[in-house]
Amino acid sequence: MTTTTSELKTKGAAAKQAARQLARVSTEVKNQALLNIAEALIERSSDILSANEHDVKAGREAGLSDAVVDRLTLSAEKLEAIAADVRQVAALPDPVGEMIDMRTLPNGLKVGRRRVPLGVIAAIYESRPNVTVDISSLCLKSGNASILRGGKETIMSNRAIAQVLREAIASSGAPVDSLQLIENTDRALIGELLKMDDVIDLVVPRGGAALINFVKENATMPTLIGGTGVCHTYVDRAADPDKAVAITHNAKTRRFSICNALDTVIIHREAAPSILPDIARALTESGVEIRCDERALEIVQGTDIPGANVVAAGEDDFGTEFLALVASVKVVDSLDDALDHIYRYGTGHSDAIITEDYSAAMRFLDEVDSAVCYVNASTQFTDGAQFGLGAEIIDSTQKTIARGPVGLREITTYKWIVFGSGQTRPK
Repeated sequence: MTTTTSELKTKGAAAKQAARQLARVSTEVKNQALLNIAEALIERSSDILSANEHDVKAGREAGLSDAVVDRLTLSAEKLEAIAADVRQVAALPDPVGEMIDMRTLPNGLKVGRRRVPLGVIAAIYESRPNVTVDISSLCLKSGNASILRGGKETIMSNRAIAQVLREAIASSGAPVDSLQLIENTDRALIGELLKMDDVIDLVVPRGGAALINFVKENATMPTLIGGTGVCHTYVDRAADPDKAVAITHNAKTRRFSICNALDTVIIHREAAPSILPDIARALTESGVEIRCDERALEIVQGTDIPGANVVAAGEDDFGTEFLALVASVKVVDSLDDALDHIYRYGTGHSDAIITEDYSAAMRFLDEVDSAVCYVNASTQFTDGAQFGLGAEIIDSTQKTIARGPVGLREITTYKWIVFGSGQTRPK
């Protein structure tokens, strides 16, 4: 047995046993564990940030992109925000034990469904050490054990965080083995992990297309997928100019390296001459390179906007998740054309319309088949914490199991509960 397989088997068995114990743990104990985690993240921040500095330095030396380095970098402020999200999870209702659709049948049987944990959830992820906290916290509150396998670029951070979390869980009386971090960074481990359907009830990949596709093709257990996020903002002919500028700027520049960041601005030809120059100016002044189709380029080049960050778009600039300070711009003749463009190039993640026309807004919501659709708001809000879920397992682009930000309820299932008084089924 290899070292890699040995670690997987040992930690997998521990997680499965812990899941059985965690399913019986009270809401009070789980909440205390979460509050302990939030407090420990702040108290031990120096240890976590020191480990993170090693990862960031190693990442830069390895030539990782600015987007990846941005995702893996922690700070005191980020740890405060992460701790706040954990407290929010603690404050949410516990889904475990909820009774659904209880009713009495004509034969006197009382039949209903009780919400229960899935069991063991495995997460395979890249770059973001905050995911270690997000997933373990949601799993803990929902009664699921977690097996976490982060990328080698965050191994020092994840080790430090996992140690802090496990100590906090143990101090609450919850089973410490309900959180397992796989520390071996050998890529071969992922293939082995995906064969452990005897232990793992759900696997969640979070990362690039190569990782997601590998998991989809090789997992022997159910998967929850969050695919590439190519996010559009359509500026309708009835758009408020100030909203259009503010929303597109925020959607692109607040955090450019996340999956819900704007990739393409689509703008109606009637709105483009008056609104597009201001959108382009706001974006380029923030360092964004805008790649314009022919009509957009003609409008932007006819203004006083410096040309260094304005270039002609190629076909590949539409349907691309940039994860960088780059955005493409497309001028369309109608709402129909905008919907067609999103249908062709969208990935079902997050898309927005900016309009004061109620009918256009409702049609956008009806026809854009994305997990999250916005009217007059930034796509940057696609986030479990922002949606009141405390955190998220993943932003799912699937249409089964769960869709959009996945929180507590989505990582539980149910069992049928039947109460009788001696009934037997007739022949």
